[in-house]
Amino acid sequence: MEIKGIIFDLDGVICSTDEYHYQAWKKMADHDGIYFDRKINERLRGVSRAASLEIILEKADKQYSDEEKLALMTKKNDLYKELLSAMTEADVSKEVLDTLKELRAKGLKLAIGSSSQNTKLILSRIGLLDFFDGISDGTIISQSKPNPEVFIKAAGILQLKNENCFVVEDAEAGIDAAVAGGFHSIGIGSASSYEKAEHKINSFREIINLV
Repeated sequence: MEIKGIIFDLDGVICSTDEYHYQAWKKMADHDGIYFDRKINERLRGVSRAASLEIILEKADKQYSDEEKLALMTKKNDLYKELLSAMTEADVSKEVLDTLKELRAKGLKLAIGSSSQNTKLILSRIGLLDFFDGISDGTIISQSKPNPEVFIKAAGILQLKNENCFVVEDAEAGIDAAVAGGFHSIGIGSASSYEKAEHKINSFREIINLV
């Protein structure tokens, strides 16, 4: 196994925007009288905005048209982007930043593979927009995780074979996507106990020991 590149999920791996997502979905749901709590929010990890909305609408008292669903997603995204304005470079830990720099010094190609359509906005806020060699996100994919499309496109941008890349994920859906795409996987956070993760780590720093 020769690892030449690493593809990172963004939310929960490079930085944490989980709380911003929750607050935005919660405000949207409350406005429309839809029950939503943190337990339901856990089911949204690693899936697209449209798929997340379908999960939330399981608790709705009415059926929503495609136009109404689009309006809800737009409302949520507007709320989310307002919350993101509070993000700064301080939202990236020294451990993550130092590890990324060491990985780059080792000659590894680094990319982001995120279902988020706000990936570049977030990277800009935290000062890492120009750091990565490639960005594959929700603006260029049609299938969300566990479909491996986002990682396959990231590997393509890096001009590397899937089997020569690590995927670092904190969500089970992301690990499933990595496995489906023929990538080597590293589970961190919630995914560190997922049996399908090839490598399981408790801290971001441990990635150094795997390359």
